[in-house]
Amino acid sequence: MNGRTQTCDDTALRRLLTTDGEDAVTEKHLEKCSRCQSRLSELAAESSRWQETKDLLASNDEFSTEARQRPWSDVIHGSGSSEAKPAWTEAMARQLLAPPSHPEMLGRLGRYEVERLIGSGGMGIVFKGFDTELNRPVAIKVLAPHLAGSGAARQRFSREARAAAAVVHEHVVAIHSVESDGAASFLVMQFVAGESLQGRIDRQGPLALREILRIAHQTAAGLAAAHAQGLVHRDVKPSNILLEQGIERALLTDFGLARAADDASLTHTGYLPGTPHYMSPEQARGDAVDARSDLFSLGSVMYAMCTGRPPFRADTSFGVLRRITDTQPRPIREVNADIPAWLAALIEKLLAKEPTDRFASAAEIAGLLEQCLAHVQQPATVPLPEAVVQIRRVGPAERRPTMLKIAAALLAALLLTTSAAIYVAMPRSPHNSIGAGSTDGQQTTHDHSPSDLDWDATASEINTLSTDVHALERKMDRLWDREPTSALPEPIPESIP
Repeated sequence: MNGRTQTCDDTALRRLLTTDGEDAVTEKHLEKCSRCQSRLSELAAESSRWQETKDLLASNDEFSTEARQRPWSDVIHGSGSSEAKPAWTEAMARQLLAPPSHPEMLGRLGRYEVERLIGSGGMGIVFKGFDTELNRPVAIKVLAPHLAGSGAARQRFSREARAAAAVVHEHVVAIHSVESDGAASFLVMQFVAGESLQGRIDRQGPLALREILRIAHQTAAGLAAAHAQGLVHRDVKPSNILLEQGIERALLTDFGLARAADDASLTHTGYLPGTPHYMSPEQARGDAVDARSDLFSLGSVMYAMCTGRPPFRADTSFGVLRRITDTQPRPIREVNADIPAWLAALIEKLLAKEPTDRFASAAEIAGLLEQCLAHVQQPATVPLPEAVVQIRRVGPAERRPTMLKIAAALLAALLLTTSAAIYVAMPRSPHNSIGAGSTDGQQTTHDHSPSDLDWDATASEINTLSTDVHALERKMDRLWDREPTSALPEPIPESIP
């Protein structure tokens, strides 16, 4: 009884809400004690606040779902519905923002005037703001209130800032500063007006070839800059690639999962890094990753641009991970025949299960994609890079399914065996004979002897088998993106002269 009294004490529950430490005894008890669960809710907030939140979510469920699920991609560029945001942002502003200095603004954070909320994610929320000293719009990423008291969360937040600030490149969203205002820690970033690549795919479906190559090249260039700093992004996906409005420029954002390649993780407890649909196999297995992991994710992004959907899909996250590690995606040209075979082969190499089978670096793939784009723009004067041609030559044809090879070989063997057997067993008889019933003693020529009729039927059967063999070969060529390399043989004569 004494133990129960101590465990149910309000002091222990308040300690869970206000400190970073863990209390295994209290947490275990809390899982089963309905009284403590109810009391914990009372200590966390007044009943009126819980009801206010409930009413807010019920009145605008569509926006609340979007706000919870919206990726950092749409956070930075500020796209999306604005009609449903005021009530939601006002509730957050009460706790995070100081009173605004201008009535049209939502609030103030340090020297930044906050205009509106433009998204939320796993680590915090992002506002569109205005830098009053430098006179420019900015995106302000604020650590979520429920994480602000966690030392591990603050450390991870700072890691994101250092990782992103270390990468200075035209295709990476710039971090201007890392600041704090009282208890709130926040990043000040470049504000990108436009949309995310995910938004464009959702709106448009598969992209045009030139657009695919341009976006992929610029993303690879941004990754190369990050890798040069010893950083692995770990979360390359369409929603983390921003497309700037008015100019053809893609920017890579959200280095929240990036970390130094030679550094240990802050924590793995209950945490799955990255987005499942675009993870590399080594990420999905929980193995150590290097820059080549980002190349697999880049290949998955390119696949999505070509087909309008990610390469690996399933009903659950676990199912997606299993597909990433164990299966090959559906061939791109089977989904979108407009994609050239050489690009499909290049993406297939990026999606190799083993890191050693992919390209060596992001810089290499960026260079190849730049040359490929130049070839598409000026095919008469700029040849396709030889490295891409070589990938095509040794690519899908070498990975044809074994069963198709066996089927083709069996049909070919049957064709040869049947031809030889019929030839050996065929009776020898003269082609012409003298008609015994001739009244005028002249020779009468028979148009067909019995042996000729047997040969006709057999030759027809052999030609049918030959056609089947080559039809199967052409089907395999289409399936594996290979041009037919052999023509049909001359048909066997269906009669002997």
